[in-house]
Amino acid sequence: VDGAIHRAAGPQLLEECRGLGGGETGEAKITAGYALPAKHVIHTVGPVWRDGNSNEDGLLADCYYNSLRLAVEHKLKTIAFPSISTGVFGFPVERAARVAIKEIMNFIEGDNWLDSISIVCFNDAAYLAYTSALEEMW
Repeated sequence: VDGAIHRAAGPQLLEECRGLGGGETGEAKITAGYALPAKHVIHTVGPVWRDGNSNEDGLLADCYYNSLRLAVEHKLKTIAFPSISTGVFGFPVERAARVAIKEIMNFIEGDNWLDSISIVCFNDAAYLAYTSALEEMW
């Protein structure tokens, strides 16, 4: 997802990211969207899956919370997430979906500034995992 965003946004995004000084797992930072249809990009560092006993769930929840907090701080009205950490970082998609949905639901209970929160799924398996997690918790 990161590579696709950078290719679509253009070289200015990479240039701005270089000035951010990296980031810790679970942290989020915001940049301009450049050539993207979005005005901003919120960058977060997802956890690498190890064994499920290395605070992966907590770190992934931090990614969603910190991204949502930044969106509200910058008065954004919509946000779209990929399935954070479920690609090359190896986080099991079903587990990641439950963490994401829970964190998003907890956040919107305390703050209803955002008009729309979307999760963009790369394939049918991810879509089914997120819709199942939403049905479980709704």
